[in-house]
Amino acid sequence: MTQEEDIAAEAAAETNGPTHSGFVALIGPTNAGKSTLVNRLVGAKVSIVSHKVQTTRAIVRGIAIHDNAQIVFMDTPGIFKPRRRLDRAMVTSAWGGARDADLIVLLIDSERGLRGDAEAILEGLKEVRQTKILLLNKIDRVNREDLLALAAIANEKIAFERTFMISAENGSGCDDLMDYLAKTLPEGPWYYPEDQISDLPMRQLAAEITREKLFLRLHQELPYASHVETETWEERKDGSVRIEQVIYLERDSQKKIALGKGGETIKAISTASRKELSQILEQPVHLFLFVKVRENWGDDPERFREMGLDFPK
Repeated sequence: MTQEEDIAAEAAAETNGPTHSGFVALIGPTNAGKSTLVNRLVGAKVSIVSHKVQTTRAIVRGIAIHDNAQIVFMDTPGIFKPRRRLDRAMVTSAWGGARDADLIVLLIDSERGLRGDAEAILEGLKEVRQTKILLLNKIDRVNREDLLALAAIANEKIAFERTFMISAENGSGCDDLMDYLAKTLPEGPWYYPEDQISDLPMRQLAAEITREKLFLRLHQELPYASHVETETWEERKDGSVRIEQVIYLERDSQKKIALGKGGETIKAISTASRKELSQILEQPVHLFLFVKVRENWGDDPERFREMGLDFPK
């Protein structure tokens, strides 16, 4: 019996029924709330969140158990009109995730509606064969009549199997969504152990947490010219962990901004990241951040592999 069959047998015994499992791709424009929703549905932070667009760079898988189903959510990069090589890799990754999933969930910001990138995504979805679900997010900020009108317009363009109105922020409508997904995904063994919530290696999650703090602290274009890598991870005898990370920037002029006057900016980023990592790991963390300039890192195939992206030609 394989590991997957062992997991399925245990789950079936506990739930008194056959197990269901599958991959659900969340796609949508940038800043629609995909990462916030995945974190809520999984019940833990597996994807970083910021108010800036294009925060998610590669697919992050968050794993949730609901009834007798294991639902693997694929938090994809926001889909937008790409300008740089990194942009193209992110958008390609998002569409690739959609085509690999059992179900596709399109998340739309109800306040923004179908303007801009959302319209283009609907056109792209016409070429994708999987069952499609529509989620209207941030419903607490829009009146009911406008929500119904938005749902009607979207469903005229694409044959969505179901439409849900939710708030990723406060959880409204999320239970109905989970009930539907659990029943709709195909019967089959679970892909991951019951206690696993993500397939992201801890070293990579730690780098993502620091990148989130950098996004939240810095402004304008600098966050998009940055990349974080965890270089060393040492479990110490006293139960703590020593982590060294490098923040890569594209130009020398950006280094002063990242460090801040007297090093106050990098210190604030380090403190915020260390605090959250300590909570996630449930152990003391000694975090050391270094800022280095690597010109044109956005054209380096190795950096793309580190981020989990294919390098576009």
